[in-house]
Parts: sequence; structure tokens; C-alpha cells
Amino acid sequence: MECVFGLVGNDFAIVAADTSAVHSILVHKSNEDKIMILDSHKLIAASGESGDRVQFTEYVQKNVALYQFRNGIPLTTAAAANFTRGELATALRKNPYFVNILLAGYDKETGPSLFYIDYIATLHKVDKGAFGYGSYFSLAMMDRHYKSGMTVEEAIDLVDKCIMEIRSRLVVAPPNFVIKIVDKDGAREYAWRESVKDAAVPSA
Repeated sequence: MECVFGLVGNDFAIVAADTSAVHSILVHKSNEDKIMILDSHKLIAASGESGDRVQFTEYVQKNVALYQFRNGIPLTTAAAANFTRGELATALRKNPYFVNILLAGYDKETGPSLFYIDYIATLHKVDKGAFGYGSYFSLAMMDRHYKSGMTVEEAIDLVDKCIMEIRSRLVVAPPNFVIKIVDKDGAREYAWRESVKDAAVPSA
């Protein structure tokens, strides 16, 4: 029951994701961060099979860093999105990754951007996007309330509306969400929305 969604505002992009690690009917943990910081000004949020998600996002992160080491300049957000799409397309014909990605970034020349990349290597630049069962509700809320040029406060309010809608409508809703933002000051964690905390393991 994964939920990953994001939107572009006025000089920033925000991505939110649930933090549940689930297999079958079991919840393994409820503080799994599914949004990776690719570099100083990029975020990659992923949903899908947990092994594919972790392995592929780390692979992309290391290759983006390798490009910067080799060439002395970072990839733009669009270039990173196209690299990611290319790797998914190559894998699709060999050993496919079941992973869906929202890639957000900020570039000095073009400002904030958000790219939608699904498991069959479809790439689109979007103003708002979502994956998972939560997308049925978050996309509906964003269609209703999203507008271009939103402030950070307006965008966070919309993200909170999406989270509340998912929690109230989805039959097996994830309890916790992490929100991250990228703007001219870089990519960083913004907030957590928690209703359940993992219990501490008692010492022997």
C-alpha cells in the first residue's frame, strides 16, 4: 500500500512518501525512508519491490556522483532523469526493476522540476505526480487544489490534505510519511508526519 507523491511550487519542489516496509500481511518497520538525496539539489522518491527500490536508487545515486567526479560538474535534473530512464529501459529487456520513481531537483538555469518515471521506463516532466495506491486519492486532491506558483506553506498544506485523505480513505493506509523539499538552498528533509512510532527493542 505504498504512497509516493510530489509537486512543483514557486522555486521549489516537494516530495512525500510513506515510510512503511511491508511484505504480504506483515509490517516490518514504519520508519523506512523512501526518498533518497541524489546530490545537493536532487531528490529521488521510489516505490516498488523493496530490494529493487533500494538497489536501483543507490545505483543511480552512485552514478550521478561518479559523473560529477569525472567531469567536475553535476548532472542537471533533466539529465539525471534521462539517465535513470535509460537504465530502466536497458534493464527492462534483461532483468527488469519493479520500481517507480519521482525525481525532483532544482537547477540555477531552469528552476525546480519534477520527473515521473515508471517501471517500464516512461519519462514525463510533470507539475504533480504520484505512485502507489495512495495516488488514487493524492492525485484527486492535487487536481482539485494544486495551482502553479504555490508557496511552501500552501504546498505543505496540500501535502497534509493528501496524507489525511489517504489515511481516511485507504483501507490499509500507511501511518507515517516523510516530506522532503529541494530549492535553491539544496535538498533536505522538511518534516515527518507520524501517527505510529516503532517500539524500542527491550535490552536483554
